[in-house]
Amino acid sequence: MSPGTLPLAFAMKNADSYPYQPVKERGTLRSFLLALFMHLLLGIVLYYGVNWQISTPAGVEAELWEEVPDTPAPEPTPRPQPQPTPAPPAPVAKPKPEEDADIALERQKRREAEAREAARKQAELKARQEREEREAAERREAQRKEEQRKEAQRKEAQRKEEQRKEEQRKEAQRKEDQQRAEEQKRREQAERKEEQAKKAKADAEAKAKAKADADAKAKREAAANAQRQAELARLKALAGGSGSGGGTSENAGSGGRASPGYADKVRRRVKPNIVFTEDVQGNPTAVVSVSLAPDGSLLSARLSKSSGNSAWDNAVLRAVERSDPLPRDDNGKAPSSFTITFRPKD
Repeated sequence: MSPGTLPLAFAMKNADSYPYQPVKERGTLRSFLLALFMHLLLGIVLYYGVNWQISTPAGVEAELWEEVPDTPAPEPTPRPQPQPTPAPPAPVAKPKPEEDADIALERQKRREAEAREAARKQAELKARQEREEREAAERREAQRKEEQRKEAQRKEAQRKEEQRKEEQRKEAQRKEDQQRAEEQKRREQAERKEEQAKKAKADAEAKAKAKADADAKAKREAAANAQRQAELARLKALAGGSGSGGGTSENAGSGGRASPGYADKVRRRVKPNIVFTEDVQGNPTAVVSVSLAPDGSLLSARLSKSSGNSAWDNAVLRAVERSDPLPRDDNGKAPSSFTITFRPKD
């Protein structure tokens, strides 16, 4: 395979990938004008050469002259001297028309053959130049397509490299986000544990403080109870023992019979003072017996029926003691004693 056919074969191999586009030939007009000029010049040369060869050569004539000396006056006739015989004139070569015509024809044929050979060589030269230009154009086109292919490969490789870097960046970002999320989760768990510990500590401190407050208040209430009992005994002594308050009925008392809604009025007064945060099963009932002075002062409060939950029972008793004095009845006096029920879910 010649070097010129290699790019052509390569271009044909890549014809599917890169559609062939004819290359516009350059210098077409100049080549056409040059060929026309050469043909005209060749025609002129052939024309004059043929006419010069077939023309009949003109004949040549030659005349010989001998100078005659002047004759002097007659003298005595001398003895005649022998005269030299003049040389015969040289024969004049006459052209041979047939031989000259053959020579001219041969020369014309030779010139025509030379002209045809020159034209053939010119045509071959032109064809070779056109072929070389076409091959050069094909090589340039193949080179351009090869450069385009390499550029496309370079861009594709660059795109893949950028895509790989972007995927690596996203993966690194994802891992970083995951680490931050895990770190945030660990911090939140630690904060929740710390808050739970603080809350448990605060609850324990609150319970301890509440218990201390309850114990202190119980002592104060016990002292106040003793004082009220003493005051009640004094009032009973002054009253001469009249108006017994020993009844256990909810409607009995020295201040007269309690109205039907008095127990609910007392319950509404006591219920906001109940401090109880435990969960209990069901809805247990605690019944409290209360003794009051006519002005509503609390004389005593005791559990007449337990709910079965000591925490609830104690919370109810403390709430009754915190509610001192209790409200009076509709007649302006409080009943001496009555019972009231409490349930945690009412």
